[in-house]
Amino acid sequence: MIRSFFKLILKIFGWKAINILPKESRYVVIAAPHTSNWDFPLGMCYIISAGVPFRYMGKDALFKWPQKYLFRALGGFGVDRNNKNKLTTRMANFINSQDKIALALSPEGTRSNIKYWRSGFYYIALEAQVPIALAVLDYKNKEVGIKKSFMPSGDIKADMEIIRSFYKNVKGRFPEKQGPIETKPQ
Repeated sequence: MIRSFFKLILKIFGWKAINILPKESRYVVIAAPHTSNWDFPLGMCYIISAGVPFRYMGKDALFKWPQKYLFRALGGFGVDRNNKNKLTTRMANFINSQDKIALALSPEGTRSNIKYWRSGFYYIALEAQVPIALAVLDYKNKEVGIKKSFMPSGDIKADMEIIRSFYKNVKGRFPEKQGPIETKPQ
């Protein structure tokens, strides 16, 4: 019933939900581009309508009183971006401790135009040995959801080319806030 409600919400607002999910039961989802505060409610409508056991990572500032209860209830947990403390390994272990999980995050880490994507999503998937699912928040075509997935090869440069090619025509709500799809040189 709840899934149907959120499918209806997306439909009322003219959005098409795409559900080309990986065959694996555990995976990392990257959602891009992230250019607006509206990305979160749009993404949550999709997550709930898809019926997949999603969890998502967000900056720890979101998980303060009073909204922390809402964000946690919606499957989120806060990450202190200044304190790494083997976050990649902890997240990979968390994924592998679950029977079914889709760990979602935005590699841009902000709604502003940035020079580099955060590469944690890549190393979490690589260490957990799970696919990376590519999800869109495409305001131009009014599509939201997972459209493709692939197993990371360990060659981040080659794999980022797959990601870059996939997102090349996807437009966020504010396209001028979309930065290049690059990670910091190793």
